[in-house]
Parts: sequence; C-alpha cells; structure tokens
Amino acid sequence: MLTHLRIRNFKAWKDTGDIRLAPLTVIFGANSAGKSSLGHLLLALQQTARSSDRKRALHLGDATSLIDLGTFADCLHGHDLQQTLAFELGWSLSKNLEVRDPLQPSQRYQGNLMQLEVALKANKAQQPEVESLEYSLASKGQEVLDVALTRDEKGKLGLKSDAYGFKMADGRRWPLEEPEKFYRLSDTTLARFKNAGFLADFALATETMLESISYLGPLRNHPQRLYQWSGDMPASVGPSGEHAIAAILAAQGEGRRLNRGPKRHTQGFAEFIACWLKELGVIHEFSVLPVAEGRKEYEVLIKTHPKAPEVMLTDVGFGVSQVLPALVQAFYCPPHSTVWMEQPEIHLHPQVQAELADVFIAATQAREGGKARNVQLIIESHSEHFLNRLQRRVAEESVSPEDVAIYFCRSSSDGTELEPLKLNMFGEIENWPDNFFGDEMSDIAGRTIAAMQLKKKLKQQGAVL
Repeated sequence: MLTHLRIRNFKAWKDTGDIRLAPLTVIFGANSAGKSSLGHLLLALQQTARSSDRKRALHLGDATSLIDLGTFADCLHGHDLQQTLAFELGWSLSKNLEVRDPLQPSQRYQGNLMQLEVALKANKAQQPEVESLEYSLASKGQEVLDVALTRDEKGKLGLKSDAYGFKMADGRRWPLEEPEKFYRLSDTTLARFKNAGFLADFALATETMLESISYLGPLRNHPQRLYQWSGDMPASVGPSGEHAIAAILAAQGEGRRLNRGPKRHTQGFAEFIACWLKELGVIHEFSVLPVAEGRKEYEVLIKTHPKAPEVMLTDVGFGVSQVLPALVQAFYCPPHSTVWMEQPEIHLHPQVQAELADVFIAATQAREGGKARNVQLIIESHSEHFLNRLQRRVAEESVSPEDVAIYFCRSSSDGTELEPLKLNMFGEIENWPDNFFGDEMSDIAGRTIAAMQLKKKLKQQGAVL
C-alpha cells in the first residue's frame, strides 16, 4: 500500500509537496488542473518496470503502451530540459524485509516501510537519465537503513550509506555501471561489492509495489450482448473496464468469497457484486450465464425491479455498465493492491454517486479468506454527493478520519497546487476551499434577484402571480 507521494517538475506540477496516501484517498479539482498527471506518472513507472529494456530509465510510452506521455521535454514542468524530474514514493510491505550484512552476521536491519527517491535529468540525447537513486527502509516510522547512488561533479557514480558499510570487492576498482531503469542496480555493479546483494531485494520490492497498482480510466467500454471467457484470469478489469465480466467469472470459478468486514456474512464473488449493485439501486437482480452448456459465450442478465422482465445488459441504462467495472475492480484486485480510478461516478444518478462512497469504504475494509484485504483506493472525482456521503460516514464512525485523505487541486501562475483538506472526527472539512464545487451562493443569489425582477416586471404588466 502506498503511504506517500511527492513529485517535482512534472507537467503542471512544480512541486506537489508531501501527499499522504490513506487507504481511501480522494482528489478533487477543476478540469485540466493536473489531477490525472499524478496517476499518469505512477503508470509510467509501472510500464518502465515491465519493460524489457533495462537501459531505459523511464518508459514514457508509445502507441502500444497504456500511457503515452510524449517526450521527456513534454513531461518536464515548463518543458524546460534543464529541470530535474524528481519523485518520492513511500509504501508499506506486507511483511518485514530483513537485511543482513554477510561481513557482519550479527548486523541486521528490519523494516516494513520503504521509500524510494529518484531524480532524472536529460542527457545529451534529451532522454531521461538517473541523476540520483535513494532507498530507505524504516520500522515504526524510524529509518533503519539508507542507501544512495549519486553522481559526483564529474558524473561518476558512487554508492554510500550512513547506516551500512559497503565493502568493495578485491581487485581493481572498476567504475559503477549506470543503473537499470530508475530503481535497480545492475548485477555487475552489485558484484563490485562484497555485501551489496540485498539491493536486489530492494529492487524486487519496488517491482512488487508497482505491479500492485491498477488503473481504471474515466471512459468505460459500452455494454455488449455477449462476452467471451475461456477460463483465463485477467490481472484487472482493464483501463476501460473491458475485462469486468471475465473478472467476475474468474473470481467465481476460483471460489473466492468475501465479506465487508469482521463478523460479516461471507458471499461468493458474483453474489457479492450483485448485492452491491442492488444496494446502489441500479438493479434488482444480476447474473452472468453461459448462452449454452459448454460454450464460452456469456450474457449478462438484469432485472431492474422485482416485477420487471429479465433483460440483457445492453437493454438497460448506460449507468450499470459504467459503474460495474469500478465495483468489480475494487474487490477483484489482489490483497495489498492500490487501485487508481478516474471519475467512477460518470453517468450515475446523484444518489448512486453518494452510495459509491459506501462501496469504496467497504472495499478498504473487506476481508477474504478470513484476512483483511488491505486494498487502497485513490479516486479522482468531481462528485459533491460522493464527498457528502464520505463526510457523513466519518461522523457516523463507519470509517476513521485517519483512513481517509482528501485533496483539492487548483491551478495557479506557478503551476498546480494541491491543498490537503482537514477532515475532523465529525466529518467536517475545516479548511473548505473557495469555489470547491463552484460558487453555489452566487447562483442562489443570482436566481433570487432574477426572480424578484421578473415578478416586478409581470406585476407591472398586470399579470396575476
């Protein structure tokens, strides 16, 4: 689970400042304010980790990748190639990571919190190159081990630590190689030392964290009359929700059972999703069935109310097919995952937008196989109905204020600014931003004045009001 993020000189962001990432993190803001850029950088880091090209420090994307950020100059704040693109990522591990110094067996370092800081600059070919790479391992908020790969004034790379004594291997001291991607020291570099092998574990922890991130975009696929599934296990519902039905079938086929928290009723995955759809008020019954025995084509059948006929997903309102991927992904993703969603409330009635807050709270508290799933959701939204319900649930103690983080993006002359909103135990936002959801009072005042003027005009004309 991600614990914090900080980005400098990336697109609209000069400096985001430290962003605390809670189990449920919600980001609001005007269109084109820069909200999506935060998630886009994480996706670029993920596709870099997945890339087969180890020499590429940052895979910005192409026509075949999930995200395409253009050139390195396009990514830099102000398109200034003299700037340094820097980011800081913190995350918690599902279990302690232990480091032992083979030269001092009694020396051990244990922690379950990791941090990675990276600075990238343009090289002569205007491509990103690692300027510095720093890892930190912490336990209970206290750093226990630090490692830094940095360059001197001549550009020569060096490895150092305040807590750990690196020992060079015997023989000629060859220079260190360029790091692989943005987070990994090459095997050749590790071989230059007698006791640096643990850094491969740090790189693996980074890859595991990045692989745990999934993304659902704001534009979901249109519903289909038939869906094909041949027994595969999709990694997620896909960025457009294209694998949502396959995910339901795969989870059901695996016999996955979930509940909404301790001592709550456990249900099979398909039944669990159907119950949430019913609670959201968008359907009465929901089922996914093969068109015939032994076939790999499936149809989604829905009843909108108890006495309504059973119809296909394509024959009901657009909202069901749009909310379904968000609902499925929140519970389908593996434990300890982070799900980034853009505008899950699109095409939904205001009441359903409010109910989505309950879905996402439950997703962070859900259990599977008797264990907490510890899933994290980061939501970009424009819905005041979603926020109102979230505030209400905090006041009702259904979710702790510490498990919720809310931010507001606004554009300024110096770039986008991110303001953390202070949510207290009563569900109140103590620093409500100006024009958070538009200037509502201005509209009310304007409507009242216009109504008074119209009444005066009609009265002058002799109309009976």
